[in-house]
Amino acid sequence: MKSSFELAMERLGGPVKKLTEEQKKAISEIESKYKSKIAQEQLACEDRIRKAKNDEEVSKIGKQTASGISSLKEKCEAEKAKIRGE
Repeated sequence: MKSSFELAMERLGGPVKKLTEEQKKAISEIESKYKSKIAQEQLACEDRIRKAKNDEEVSKIGKQTASGISSLKEKCEAEKAKIRGE
């Protein structure tokens, strides 16, 4: 089964570099690590929202969480790109 990266590269007409088993394992570990961090961020957000006193605080917490999750996703993609040798 092809990864989303491989499918995207095929659509763009770029070369698809075959990954070694070690690279695939490293990428899988990175994805797992960041999924865990994102889940922790979401749980912390839910807890802060429960404690929030008004809608303004809830909105602020939501924006902070979205920003934090976006940052984690970017870091994840950067680490995976490094493994792929991009």
